[in-house]
Amino acid sequence: DIVLASPVFRCVKKQLPDAVVHLATKESFKMVTASNPYIDAFHYYNNDLAAFIKELKDEDFDYVIDLHNNIRSTRIRKALKKKTFVIDKQNIKKFFLTEYSAKFLKIRHITERSLDTVAKLGVSNDGLGLDYFVAKENVVPINDIPASHHAGFVAFVTGATYNCKKLPLQKMQELAVLIDHPIILIGGKGDFEEMEKVAAIDPVKIYNACGKFNLDESADLVSRAKLVISHDTGFQYIAAAFKKPIIALWGCTSPRLGFEPYYGEKFISRAPRDFYKNIFLDLHCQPCSKGTDQCPLGHFNCMRKMDMKMVANEVHKRL
Repeated sequence: DIVLASPVFRCVKKQLPDAVVHLATKESFKMVTASNPYIDAFHYYNNDLAAFIKELKDEDFDYVIDLHNNIRSTRIRKALKKKTFVIDKQNIKKFFLTEYSAKFLKIRHITERSLDTVAKLGVSNDGLGLDYFVAKENVVPINDIPASHHAGFVAFVTGATYNCKKLPLQKMQELAVLIDHPIILIGGKGDFEEMEKVAAIDPVKIYNACGKFNLDESADLVSRAKLVISHDTGFQYIAAAFKKPIIALWGCTSPRLGFEPYYGEKFISRAPRDFYKNIFLDLHCQPCSKGTDQCPLGHFNCMRKMDMKMVANEVHKRL
C-alpha cells in the first residue's frame, strides 16, 4: 500500500514546495520508506497507540491525509482533530465483487484514489507512476548473484501473503522449465525450502534467492531484472515503480479490485504496446476475496487451470 501511495508524497512535495510531509506507518515498514526523498520526517508505530498519538499531536499538523482508512488510522486521525482527507476504499463495491461476482462494477485504481485525497490541496496526478528507493547500503554486489545471471535474468516473485494468491508448486516448476532464460526466485525465508524444489530442476538456470536478501536488496534485484513475474504481492508494485515489464498472475484476487501494475499515464503513453500483462481466468467465482489460504469452493481453479505454456509465451514476447 505504501508503494501504491508513493505518488502522493512526490506530487505534494513537487507541487506544494513549501509543504513539509511526515509519514506515519508501522515500524516494520521502515525499510520501505526511509530512503524516500519526498518525505521529510517519519513516525513509526510500535504497538503503543497512546504514545504514538501523543508524538503526532506534538507536531501540530495542518492537515492529516489518511491513506489507509482502517480502525487504527481512524482512531489516530480523530485524536489529532485536524482537517482530514481520507481515501475511499470502495469497500461496498469490493464486497459485491467478491461475494456476488458483480463484475459490472468498476473500481478505480488505488493509486488514483490515493491521489484524490490531496486534490483539494491543489495537487494533481503527475502521471509518473510509483516510486521505490533502494538505500545505498542495500544495493546488491554483482558477485552476490551467480555469474550465469550477470547478463540478465527474469525475476520470479514466488511468495504471496495468502496461499490462494500464488501458483501451486507444481505449476511453478512447470513454468520454470518453460522459460528459456536465467531466473532468480524472489521471496522470504519461509519460501526458501519450497523454492529449492523449483531451483533443483536446473540449478544453473534457476537461482533461489528466497531468504538470502532483505526486502530492499530483493527490490534491488527486481530493479535489475529484464522482466518480473509476480503474484498479487508488494513486489508487483515495486517492479512497476522500476518500470519493469510485468507478468501479473492472479488467483483469488483480480485486477478488478483496483490493484494492478501501475506505471502512470506518461510512461504508458510511450511504452511498447502490451508492456505488461495481467493473467487471470476471470472465472465466475473470481475474485472471491482479498486473500485466503483455502479456496472457498475447494477447487482452486483460478490457479490450477492457468496454462503455463501461455504464461511462458507472454514472458518470451517481452524479453
